[in-house]
Amino acid sequence: MNVKINLSFDHRTVLSVPVTQVIRRCIQATLTQEKVPVSCEINVLVTDDKGIHAINKAARNVDRPTDVLSFPMFQLTPERLPEDWTPYLDPGTGLCPLGDMAISLERAKAQAQEFGHSVRREVGYLTIHSMLHLLGYDHMDEGPQKAQMRAHEEAVIRAIDLHR
Repeated sequence: MNVKINLSFDHRTVLSVPVTQVIRRCIQATLTQEKVPVSCEINVLVTDDKGIHAINKAARNVDRPTDVLSFPMFQLTPERLPEDWTPYLDPGTGLCPLGDMAISLERAKAQAQEFGHSVRREVGYLTIHSMLHLLGYDHMDEGPQKAQMRAHEEAVIRAIDLHR
């Protein structure tokens, strides 16, 4: 399985850490851990709080910045991925377009400082979290859904040794 990652950076985003490598690594690790058997395409925008605020407002009518936004292409069911991926594949590329994510590097830096770990680790966590949303996971409740998603985040973090 291979993955095509379309990575773009908002013109206002100043990179002070090598986020490209950790984003790519975390996307690949999540697909591997979740046993996604097909090659996928994911679009990633790295922006700042102003950029993600505008996206959050436009897409969700939420008038504030956030750390990461996920826009799945399909409604997948966690832990029960399709056996036949043919309907999900783009006939032009043969890839499964899982969806889009936007990460606020500004928010990631603030949260890394708040939680006492590296920006690399925070960007990695946000990427894994978003990837799981693209694969159908959610945390709308504070119970089983959140616990399920958290367990899968931790499994990917352990697999690539991205601990705090």
